[in-house]
Amino acid sequence: MDPELAASYRSAEAVARSRGRNFYYSFIALPTERRRALCAVYAFMRYCDDISDGAAATESKREMLQTWRTQLDLALTGDCHGNSILPAFHDSVRRFSIPGEYFHWVIDGAEMDLTIDSYDTFDDLYRYCFNVASAVGLVCLQIFGFKEERAKKHAEHCGIAFQLTNILRDVKEDVQMGRIYLPKEDLDRFQYTPEDLQRGIMDERFRNLMTFETNRAQEYYSRARDLLPLVDEISRPSLWAMMEIYGRILRKIIRQHYNVFDTRIHLSDPEKISVALKALAMRFIPGVGIISPLQSL
Repeated sequence: MDPELAASYRSAEAVARSRGRNFYYSFIALPTERRRALCAVYAFMRYCDDISDGAAATESKREMLQTWRTQLDLALTGDCHGNSILPAFHDSVRRFSIPGEYFHWVIDGAEMDLTIDSYDTFDDLYRYCFNVASAVGLVCLQIFGFKEERAKKHAEHCGIAFQLTNILRDVKEDVQMGRIYLPKEDLDRFQYTPEDLQRGIMDERFRNLMTFETNRAQEYYSRARDLLPLVDEISRPSLWAMMEIYGRILRKIIRQHYNVFDTRIHLSDPEKISVALKALAMRFIPGVGIISPLQSL
């Protein structure tokens, strides 16, 4: 491999290892070429998140995202503009025939965070989740490998499940940033107000609301399960690990009676390492099959 390209892959892997708190543990079970590619595209998408969640003024963020969009278009042609991660990104997109529009959708989602701080309906929220998560799922699908077109719909649903889990886990942090992702129609359904959310009120209304939201997330996880047999066999342990890590977070939210205000719910490093080791066993030890994720939900 060209030294510059190898250095770019190392830079992307360093980003994924330090910033991909959940994803990186699932990458470990992949063959080298696919793991490097996932790190490269993750580093690209991480930069989008960092811009939208950063401390800069909204107009500055908008300009930075537009600049990144321009760099994306150049990188897709092989012009990497001296950026450390883009050579690896370009190489991965080329190797796995990833449509450039998927990355534009991710930037669209980051731009939505600059102008939209709440959603009236779940349909409205779905569009956001599609851009910031389902598009990521479609990128991953290209790297995992698949033959049947219907795999794309399941990858879309997998992204929705993951993003809904993120939203439920991050309710407190998002409110502090001035964002409410829980749809207004759902808040109204349970007579729970944005002001209640800002005050961190945990009562029966809130628990009923969160039960409703976790049930919806579980439905999308159920749909996403059908993706596992549709990706290349060598990639299935990694996909299983992704589903298992996010599914365990959702289970923790439920077990802690939806108390997302007092402490941030997450998996410890030992828990994630345990999942990664199981995924490696599925790949390398004969007779160890794929475990159905979320079977206890």
